[in-house]
Amino acid sequence: MKTLTFDITINAPRTTVWDTMLGPETYKAWTRAFCEGSHYLGSWESGAKIRFLAPSGDGMSSVIAENRPYEFVSIRHIGMIENGVEDTTSDKVLAWAPAYENYRFEDTPGGCKVTVSLDTAEEWAPYMLDTFPKALALLKSLCEP
Repeated sequence: MKTLTFDITINAPRTTVWDTMLGPETYKAWTRAFCEGSHYLGSWESGAKIRFLAPSGDGMSSVIAENRPYEFVSIRHIGMIENGVEDTTSDKVLAWAPAYENYRFEDTPGGCKVTVSLDTAEEWAPYMLDTFPKALALLKSLCEP
């Protein structure tokens, strides 16, 4: 497991960036870099269960570890969903779970800096290194006037 870090400065208020990143419809727009039709089911409240899904229904089972509105959100990924079945106990899942994905939002002159850190299995690192900057660029395009 390795931790990857990405950041981007967006010329929009922190509240706009936060709301765009986490809003149901705008979430779909910026996460299409990972999978067209990506979406979530659940709540961003601390302690809430949330599922990050592809159109097929496969995806990640997670819990919001922490949510400080407009400052920080931490996602604890605890399992996989395949063919409608949630798996949080298999050896395959326990090899990487829990894994954290954290977003920090900081004011900058004229906008907001978003810093992302995520725990990634070695085999997924090249994909994330290629795709996450594209997703953040989509987020930026949605937020900036």
